[in-house]
Amino acid sequence: MNPTPPPPSGQIQIEIDEATAQGTYSNLALITHSESEMIMDFIFLQPQVPKAKVRSRIITSPAHAKKLLLALEDNLKKYEARFGKINIQTPPEIDGKIGFYH
Repeated sequence: MNPTPPPPSGQIQIEIDEATAQGTYSNLALITHSESEMIMDFIFLQPQVPKAKVRSRIITSPAHAKKLLLALEDNLKKYEARFGKINIQTPPEIDGKIGFYH
C-alpha cells in the first residue's frame, strides 16, 4: 500500500464534506469587528417572518477580510463582463439595515 504523495510545493489539497459542499443560502449579513478580528454573520431572512437565525459565522483577521473583499470585487467584475451588470436596489430601511450592508 503506497501512501498518497504530497502535493507539489506551494499547493494545498482541500477537502470538502458533502454537507458543506451543499452550501448555505444567505440574504442578510451582519458584519462587525474588533482591533484584531472581523466577524461576519450570514443569515437567511424569510419574508413575513420577524425572526431569523445565524446560519454561519466567519471570524477572520482584517487582512484576510481585505483579501476576501478584493477577491469578491475581482469575481464580480468577471461575472458582469460575462453576464451583464448586476442591478441592486436599496430597499427602504425597516428597523435598521436589512440585506448586505457595510
